[in-house]
Amino acid sequence: MATLLKGAPVAAAINEKTKRIVEDVKASGVTPTLAILRVGDRSDDVAYERGAGKRCASVGVAVRNVILPEDVDSDIFFSALQKLNEDDNVHGILLFCPLPKQLDEKKARQMIRPEKDVDGCTDASLTGVFTNKNVGFPPCTAQAAMEILHFYGIDISGKRAAVIGRSLVVGRPVSMMLMSENATVTICHTRTEDISAITRQADILVTCSGQLESVTADYVREGQVVIDVGIGWSEKKGKLCGDVDFDAVEPIVDALSPVPGGVGAVTTSLLALHVAQTAGNHCE
Repeated sequence: MATLLKGAPVAAAINEKTKRIVEDVKASGVTPTLAILRVGDRSDDVAYERGAGKRCASVGVAVRNVILPEDVDSDIFFSALQKLNEDDNVHGILLFCPLPKQLDEKKARQMIRPEKDVDGCTDASLTGVFTNKNVGFPPCTAQAAMEILHFYGIDISGKRAAVIGRSLVVGRPVSMMLMSENATVTICHTRTEDISAITRQADILVTCSGQLESVTADYVREGQVVIDVGIGWSEKKGKLCGDVDFDAVEPIVDALSPVPGGVGAVTTSLLALHVAQTAGNHCE
């Protein structure tokens, strides 16, 4: 039976750190503020927005919601984004993607000022991740996976790690972060042959493919640590599930992050922390 790497205690530790920073920043007359820019009403965006708002409120970070219609004109959208860039009272910008087809998503991502990119979506922030330099912030979800490993004392240095997924949101950045801590990393994706043979060799497996319950018993072995980043609604089971077939994998591996209650619980806490840290830099 695996040890469950629950996100709640990790998030709680991050929240306490954030509260201390917010207290210091507010003493300087500044209120850390996150601007959330959402186009349309995608249910997953709305749910994340709600969760992020609650998390920020709990640690003293203010939230400004900018909601635009699905068919918003490109000029209006980019004008709204630029206003947030130029507003000194906004310390972080969270842009929900994907954007509607009439909006240039690549342009929008790169338009966000690096110092306000609290979710690591710009090339400048990702450069910091890939070069292991203190430039911007890593994507919150990728960092959340690493924070769980750190909190539970999982040794990374010298270990073999496998990552299923190669997105710029999680797969590639978490691979670089693992490598920066001296893991030997293999990135697996849709064109990888015999993925299960590769993942069984790993000491640490991070799965972020978005394919519900695709990681089955034949992907794992005893002694492994598995971080499940995926989350989605299983019509078959009538509940939220991750990439990992929990019932099949949990009896085999040494440690496993649950879904829900794992990585997702940490992500919004890191978002709030990034906003507080940016506001702190603004006060210096």
